[in-house]
Amino acid sequence: MQRRQIIAAGFGLATLAPATGGSAATSSAPCPAPRSANEVRAKDATRLFHRDWGEGPVIVFAASWAMSSEMWAYQVAHFSDAGFRCIAYDRRGHGRSDVPASGYDMDTFADDLAAVIDTLDLHDVILVGHSAGGAEVVRYLGRHGTARVRKAVLIAPVTPYLLQTPDNPAGAPQAYFDATLAQWAQDFPKWAYDNTAPFVTPGTSPGMVAWLRDQLIATPVTVATATMRAVIAKDLRADLARIDRPVLVMHGTKDASAPIDLTGRPTAAGIRGAELKVYEGAPHGLFVTHMAQVNRDLEAFIRA
Repeated sequence: MQRRQIIAAGFGLATLAPATGGSAATSSAPCPAPRSANEVRAKDATRLFHRDWGEGPVIVFAASWAMSSEMWAYQVAHFSDAGFRCIAYDRRGHGRSDVPASGYDMDTFADDLAAVIDTLDLHDVILVGHSAGGAEVVRYLGRHGTARVRKAVLIAPVTPYLLQTPDNPAGAPQAYFDATLAQWAQDFPKWAYDNTAPFVTPGTSPGMVAWLRDQLIATPVTVATATMRAVIAKDLRADLARIDRPVLVMHGTKDASAPIDLTGRPTAAGIRGAELKVYEGAPHGLFVTHMAQVNRDLEAFIRA
């Protein structure tokens, strides 16, 4: 299977791939006040659940496609012990956040991230996003600017642009994405079970695999579909050029969901001064499969 087919037919947007293969901020209305300590309100009053753990400099984690904030459990454990305040939130429609009927587009996702940062009055933030969460981080920086941000880390991002167009010939044709959507419409859990292996490594424990897959299957298929459509359709190349903060891109050479030559390398090349950290043999789920190395490299970058 050609790499174009890999990213199209098995594109996990942050989770499971197929077995075969400083600009000005956008103005916005004030966000409604939260009802509880673990709740932030988006502009449209959607309730966004977040986990807040530890004390110190702030790291905000943006989750993968169809995953919840729980996916960051091992990073939160490491960095909270290392003297950081860790905030991980559930994207709308995911985890313990509300499931509204609208708002599944990259601008709204970026605005939701802004609601988390603004409502909690966070400054000098380290933004960390995996896969689709990385795309949200990039769109946030392009749309809202970098005034509240110190650094950003993109782990296996699905940026800058996945869809094949005349000026983006390396992207995947829409037909391939449509084929994946058709599978989801028939049996989303089956697709998840059938397409687990490339997301992890052979040495990943069955328990870890089940923990990741359960998060995926818990996401409503309508939300998973809408989120995928939003990410594949959004061209973030211009946003990359607007980023004026230090950025680390972390990507594995065996990433079947987002092949490094289509995503990680052009993403790093599009951001002035960005550092690309390549993990030989690492899959899309390197945040768990290469946990110790990822945490070590992430901490070194943050503290530098």
